[in-house]
Amino acid sequence: MSSVGIVAPQTHCFTAPLVLQCGASMADYTLMYETYGQLNADKSNAVLVCHALNASHHVAGVYADQPDNIGWWDNMVGPGKPLDTTQFFVIGVNNLGSCFGSTGPMHINPSTGKLYGADFPVVTVEDWVNAQARLADVLGITQFAAVMGGSLGGMQALAWSMMYPERLRHCVVVASTPKLSAQNIAFNDVARQAIITDPDFHGGDFYAHNVVPKRGLRVARMIGHITYLSNDDMAEKFGRDMRSNDYQFGYGVDFEIESYLRYQGDKFSAYFDANTYLLITKALDYFDPARHYGGDLTQALANTRAQFLVVSFTTDWRFSPERSHEIVHALVSNQRRVTYAEIDAPHGHDAFLLEDARYLNLVRAYFERIAKELR
Repeated sequence: MSSVGIVAPQTHCFTAPLVLQCGASMADYTLMYETYGQLNADKSNAVLVCHALNASHHVAGVYADQPDNIGWWDNMVGPGKPLDTTQFFVIGVNNLGSCFGSTGPMHINPSTGKLYGADFPVVTVEDWVNAQARLADVLGITQFAAVMGGSLGGMQALAWSMMYPERLRHCVVVASTPKLSAQNIAFNDVARQAIITDPDFHGGDFYAHNVVPKRGLRVARMIGHITYLSNDDMAEKFGRDMRSNDYQFGYGVDFEIESYLRYQGDKFSAYFDANTYLLITKALDYFDPARHYGGDLTQALANTRAQFLVVSFTTDWRFSPERSHEIVHALVSNQRRVTYAEIDAPHGHDAFLLEDARYLNLVRAYFERIAKELR
């Protein structure tokens, strides 16, 4: 197996307004994306990979001027890897509202000539899917071989199967959920409050003050990171190990887990946009396709046509296997063809990003089946 190597992002600018679920519309917006592999003659081998909260279009490979910036799912996508780019044309799209190239709060609002900042409209999973469908139109792809994602990306894949049932043959949903639990919404709100109450936030217009609400972003990331790891994984990595053998009797960093979380928070606050964090966590909270069907997920998925692969991890307490069971049961009730796997992995929610032979081999086998269909 090898990497896709050096890659370069591409952009496409859209002038036709995109009507959002919040009632606003966006015109003159840009989507940034990357592609890997070759599109075949009949354009039937395209796979869309949807990203999670703090990821982007940079799914695989490296940049020529940033050799350490490896794509977030590089272990999944590439020649000879589970999603094999010698067989498939893979597309990663950066979502609207992000801070990694697509139009977001850090960009100029063409109607005012000023940065969007706090005025960037609220976006939803469904808005992102509609924007991705427009990019697919530009690329001449009328139907994807598969739409795939983990976590928030899995929500997008599921939304694709409902919103554009004829435009994908397979839907791959990994470590995801049909809607957030109250506990998950609570975690997101605490993280948002950490940002909003940072004195440097300035109501979302911190750009004009040449500051960044780093303290809020640090705490938000620390809260999120705790939920991505399992108790067993955290215990194995850090336990109750202390940085020194003596109690400091203060409020500095005593334990290794504290050091790790603060490191993750500092790193995150240096590259992620606070308004983007607020927007994306709200999109997570709002996703609930069964809401329009009286809470009946089976009815919400009745118009799907794709075949499904659904994967969960036993120690993922953020998006637990029980939530994947809900998806599987609803699909089976609709007589859809579903492959389900529950991987006994110790890594918690982050397991979908990590090396696990059983998980990666499962995905490999599934995409090999899709490749045979293409042949």
